[in-house]
Amino acid sequence: MTDPLDLPAGTHSQVAVAGHPIHPMLITFPVAFYSALLASDIAYLVTEDLFWAQVSVWLAAAGSVMGLLAGIAGTVELLMVRGIRLRPTSWSHFVASVLLLSIGFINWAFRIPDSVGGIYPWGIYLSGLGVLVLGVAGWLGGHLVFHHQIGVVDEEEEEAGARH
Repeated sequence: MTDPLDLPAGTHSQVAVAGHPIHPMLITFPVAFYSALLASDIAYLVTEDLFWAQVSVWLAAAGSVMGLLAGIAGTVELLMVRGIRLRPTSWSHFVASVLLLSIGFINWAFRIPDSVGGIYPWGIYLSGLGVLVLGVAGWLGGHLVFHHQIGVVDEEEEEAGARH
């Protein structure tokens, strides 16, 4: 078995549309929704405007659903592609992402029966914790892309393939 640290950089995505990996396309949504969730919780605590409590419920829902879709794409990629599966950073990213989704779904569940009561104290705490875990998962994902070249296609290699 090959030592994971000796793997060559550059692993192509298998879960892609027209050569564009699906996982990075989808993760932008939960990143935005979970980040905005913390902001809308703070906005509610500052203004006590019910609008922000309702926005928080919808952001928790949207972040969780889109995160689940991104997670499915990422998990399929992890399990299908040996070059990804053998890298320890991939598994750390997976664990951090599953933790983030768990926090997100619990956060959403707290808010469903009572949008206002779901914000303080647990909602704001979970939103803040979610943003911290999001940072860890994002850093690990970025490390996979920028250091290990996961899902990155070499333009020269792509052009050579198009000519054949």
